[in-house]
Amino acid sequence: MPHQLPPLPYDLNALEPHISAETLEYHHGKHHRKYVETLNQLIDGTEFQDQPLETIITQAGDGPVFNNAGQAWNHAFYWQCLSPDGGGRPQGRVADALEATFDSFEGFKKVFETTASELFGSGWLWLVKTTADTVAIQPTKDADTPLRYGRTVLLTCDLWEHAYYIDHRNDRSAYMAAFWEVVNWPFVEQRMQAGGS
Repeated sequence: MPHQLPPLPYDLNALEPHISAETLEYHHGKHHRKYVETLNQLIDGTEFQDQPLETIITQAGDGPVFNNAGQAWNHAFYWQCLSPDGGGRPQGRVADALEATFDSFEGFKKVFETTASELFGSGWLWLVKTTADTVAIQPTKDADTPLRYGRTVLLTCDLWEHAYYIDHRNDRSAYMAAFWEVVNWPFVEQRMQAGGS
C-alpha cells in the first residue's frame, strides 16, 4: 500500500499567530505531500514498496529514496511536536533531563537556539534521549534524522526555509521565537517516558 500523507493533528489556522495557515498550507499540503508522492514513485516495484518509513530510513542508504523517506518521516514527527495548546515549560522527566543536562530550561533554549542559528543551509534540530534520564541536542543536515542511527527522538524543529519563509522571510531567530510558543511538551514527555523511536 502506498504511503499516505498524514493529516495535520489540528486545523490549518490553529497555530496562528505563531505559524500561519498559509505556511501550513504550503509546508504540509505541498512540501510534505511531494515527499510522500515522490517516495511512492521511487519505491514502486522495489524491495521497499511495502516497507514502513522507519525501515526505509535505516536500510535505504544515501540517495533519493532515503531523502524522501527521511523528509516524509521528519515532517510527520514535526507536526506532532506542535500544538495550538503548546508553549510554556516542560514538566516531568523532560524538565528534569533538561535541567540535568543544561542546568535549566533557559539554558537548554539558549543552546538549542544557538545550534539552530549555526546550522548552515537546510536541516533539522532534534532533542534526543541519550539515557533513561539524559538528553542531547543533535542537528542534522537536509533529510537526515537521528532515527537512522537508532536514537530516540523527543522533539524536532524544521530548519528548512520553507518552514518559516512565508511568515518570517529569512529570519530564523524570529521563527525560533514562534516555535517555542507552540511546542507540544506533553507529546515530548510521552516520548521521554515511552523511550521508543
